[in-house]
Amino acid sequence: MAKVQTDIKKLLWKNDFFFPAIMWLVSRIFILTAMLLVAPKLPLPVEGIVPRFGWEVFDAWDSMHYRAIVTSGYEFVNDGKQYNLAFFPLFPLSIWVLMKLGLPFEMAGTLVNNLAFFAALYCLYFWVKEHYGISAAQWATAVLSWCPSSMFTGVIYTEGLYLFLSTATLRAFDQKQYGWTTLWGAMATATRPTGMALIPALAIASWKERRPPIAYVASLATAIGLLLFSLYCAIYFGNPLAFIEAQRGWRPSLGFDWQGWLNMLMQIPLGTNNWQFGWIKDPSGRIIKDPWYPLCFGVIVVSAYLLWHYRKHLSSAKVVYSFYAFVLFLLILANEQLINNLLNAFMVLGGGCILWRLRAQLTPVTILYGFCGISLLLASGGTISLSRLAYGIVPLNIAMGVLLSRHPRQGYLMLGLFMTLLAKIAVGFAQERWVG
Repeated sequence: MAKVQTDIKKLLWKNDFFFPAIMWLVSRIFILTAMLLVAPKLPLPVEGIVPRFGWEVFDAWDSMHYRAIVTSGYEFVNDGKQYNLAFFPLFPLSIWVLMKLGLPFEMAGTLVNNLAFFAALYCLYFWVKEHYGISAAQWATAVLSWCPSSMFTGVIYTEGLYLFLSTATLRAFDQKQYGWTTLWGAMATATRPTGMALIPALAIASWKERRPPIAYVASLATAIGLLLFSLYCAIYFGNPLAFIEAQRGWRPSLGFDWQGWLNMLMQIPLGTNNWQFGWIKDPSGRIIKDPWYPLCFGVIVVSAYLLWHYRKHLSSAKVVYSFYAFVLFLLILANEQLINNLLNAFMVLGGGCILWRLRAQLTPVTILYGFCGISLLLASGGTISLSRLAYGIVPLNIAMGVLLSRHPRQGYLMLGLFMTLLAKIAVGFAQERWVG
């Protein structure tokens, strides 16, 4: 009997059909449990609410803008304020279709995002398996499912839909299916601004691989979604670039925000208050507000280094227990701001480094889209929500999955850290606290 159960587990784990489905289902249950069962039982936060059990828990922050688009249409006046024209149309259009079938907004938006993410996992799994094998496919799928920002694939955000469309575009291009490349790419550029990175990435990959002219045509044709949105803006707002003008309300200046990056990176080791008041003194000349923060951070860094350096001299159990003691200590010290800063740096800078390290192993279009996407984020003029936006650039997740497939022990520890942060972010979103 035990042998039969073991064989069933192996079949489910290695089966191409079951593995992505299991990752999707278990991660959805995990997120739902954190948001609907755990968050309502916690004390009222200083900033936020006590969530109620219901579909409304998935409707917060950006989702209110999608609700406004679906129910009232786009709004825009070029006065520098925040208007919903900054949000691309395909996701609210998909919600509108389901609402016409009788579903309420909260249910329709949640279903679109979650079901699209289900399709994204399958698309990613088979694409990675074709090039790097089943182990890399499983790790990439696990990373995409359990990355802390995957919480946004469970609520009324565009992450799931964009991940599916962009992954489908890249896979179709690698398979030289240029009709599908055009279709999926056009839908991706109509979903999120980062879809614009697909256009140069596909074109440069066509040149690098010496593809036929049809590849260049398909690469440029992915801009159809963007052009249709531009046409809409020209008709209704008299400005074909109104959707770009609308971005200024959310990110006031384009270009690399070096001041924002400096603030973000310095807040990680020093703390927000310490950095805000100038290294070691506040405006009145007193010693820094929180002297324990940099001390605790230093202890964490030194402990992490010693754990890594002496890992070969420790038993597996000691390494695991020490790692999660380190994680627990970090979470006690961390607030939402620190977690956001760490995730921003990890996803953009860390993801870029991993992508560069594996540049000789990954397909050209994977590398090119990854760096084009990072470049677009760096040039966007802000540091808000960078980890979430970088999560939507699927080559970063692929690179992490391929790397962890070669170091599975470290990979399991990383997934444990991901799950811990995912739970914390899910609870924060349910309480309507800013989590990225």
